[in-house]
Amino acid sequence: MKHSTKQIVLSSRPKGIPVLGNFEIKNIELPELKDNEILLETMFLSVDPYMRGRMNDAKSYAPPYEIGKPIMGGVIAKVIKSNAAKFKENEIVTGNLPWQQYSITTEAGLLKIDTSLAPPSYFLGILGMPGLTAYFGFLHIGKPKVGDTVVVSGAAGAVGMVVGQIAKLKGCRLVGIVGTDEKANILKEEFGFDEVINYKTTANIKKSIAEVCPNGVDIYFDNVGGEISDAVVSNINFHARIVLCGQIALYNNIDIPMGPRLQPMLLTRSVLMQGFIISNYQTQFSEGYNQLS
Repeated sequence: MKHSTKQIVLSSRPKGIPVLGNFEIKNIELPELKDNEILLETMFLSVDPYMRGRMNDAKSYAPPYEIGKPIMGGVIAKVIKSNAAKFKENEIVTGNLPWQQYSITTEAGLLKIDTSLAPPSYFLGILGMPGLTAYFGFLHIGKPKVGDTVVVSGAAGAVGMVVGQIAKLKGCRLVGIVGTDEKANILKEEFGFDEVINYKTTANIKKSIAEVCPNGVDIYFDNVGGEISDAVVSNINFHARIVLCGQIALYNNIDIPMGPRLQPMLLTRSVLMQGFIISNYQTQFSEGYNQLS
């Protein structure tokens, strides 16, 4: 039996901040299921910052989205029908799939998830890419020690909150940077952050970081970039580690902004700054799943 489905496609490349007109909802009819193919029904979609970069026609670690083709990303789906030996009807899977109600794919790249561990949506959060990103980036690059002062930008996001929990488990002093008082209150009252700065209501963020980090910053987990990161780096300690995870403050910029030159600070204070993408650790994902669950 054939299925009709709606899909969300990229109709044009954004110039600056994406607008509704850059996207289109299409109705298509899927073909009949072939041997070794699986019909999936989408349950949850993950909307992630890296997707903005893929909307540009620029070389990166992931190919750009094609105009007129559906957005692709992390998806949790239910198997409706299977002609593949590895998967059965009603099983729940995750994979990099198109943004549409129903999709047909092969078993390559699909992972069966154990919903007895956690609800399905968790496998796009703490048990998915955000959790693994936090785990490997913070532990493998940040190398936390008891008593370290850790600053996390984008601290209320899916990655930032997990970084914060790991930092507290490792005995670190934890400072978050967010954009609303509501987020700040949640991080302090529910997630154990020692201090939280709302950058939108702080007149001088460099001074504010210095005040809440009187002993300097040992680890900076950078999800944001821009002026916030300039302010954090100005308070960085000798032999500090900067985990370069995201630069969302810059993703919608049309022109390249001019900021402080960070290299002299990194040089004179013997600071490590390392960027990463989660696929760097693909062969170690089982370790991350076991620790996070």
